[in-house]
Amino acid sequence: MDGAAGDAPPFDPELAAALAASGAGAREPLTPENLAARQERDTAARPRPTARDLRADGRFEVAELRVPAAPGGPDVTLVSARPAGIARPLPLLYYMHGGGMIMGNAWSVLRQLLDTWAGPLELAVVSVEYRLAPQARYPGPLEDCYAGLVWVAGHAADLGVDADRIVIGGKSAGGGLAAALALLTRDRGGPVPIGQLLLCPMLDDRNDTVSGHQMAGIDTWDRTSNATAWQALLGDRCGTADVPPYAAPARATDLSRLPPAYIEVGSAETFRDEDVAYANALWRAGGRAELHVWPGAFHGFDTLAPQAALSRDARDARTRWLRRILRAPSRPVANGTERPGG
Repeated sequence: MDGAAGDAPPFDPELAAALAASGAGAREPLTPENLAARQERDTAARPRPTARDLRADGRFEVAELRVPAAPGGPDVTLVSARPAGIARPLPLLYYMHGGGMIMGNAWSVLRQLLDTWAGPLELAVVSVEYRLAPQARYPGPLEDCYAGLVWVAGHAADLGVDADRIVIGGKSAGGGLAAALALLTRDRGGPVPIGQLLLCPMLDDRNDTVSGHQMAGIDTWDRTSNATAWQALLGDRCGTADVPPYAAPARATDLSRLPPAYIEVGSAETFRDEDVAYANALWRAGGRAELHVWPGAFHGFDTLAPQAALSRDARDARTRWLRRILRAPSRPVANGTERPGG
């Protein structure tokens, strides 16, 4: 561990009250022994809105797509949505859901994405149903996300989106996948995103930061749950020198030529130190990153307490960044072409 862990930072009072009322803070951490049962409960409890629900009385166009995967893998399911009645190509948010790489689905995040961003910003959204660990270990989930991105960029005209204005993003595990996808598409010469939206991203399998130790047994996602999830994804490679940056982006030594990043995390969150370190590494590499550390916020604070003042501030900051990225003029990139970006 880099440095000694002191007392845990306090929760924001409004968030603490919401956490206590929900009972989420008292949940048993994930362990290898309870993982299968927790996955079953999550599948049963997490609602999957239908395409009809998401269309919201015709305000949005919604379609479920099956696209070719990487060789040897199953087809990838994408859920595509956009505001109805707009004929011109729209910028696209290509989004990976959270859930620790072991839970969650592409449908349950869409309602909030459509209401918060797609409608107000006239933005198309594609949510990726990537395979989950431990049934699919690295690189399976990331290859699903990459295959979907390549397909979307190649079929942009059919989808009514602008292939030169794609933002990749995600929350928690989805934020880690978005960071990994930025590295992978850069190194494979794939589609060039104009930005990466990394919300409390899960980046480091080594699980040994000061914030991780401070928040053990306190944060809604603590070191025990985090270790369980990383082990499910990486198996015996977890924590060893044999983990590539595409699996755990905190391992990356070359962060050059990446799209501008928005990174946020809570001060009272397991992922605080790895996320702050990633922003700092992007700056050291000459990149662009906007970092927000929300005081007193725990993991998933805005989902658990969406009306809290801090949650509203966080949503506003994300929206302002997205609006700037989407409206930014073209800028030169390393290969001599131009891409919009901040």
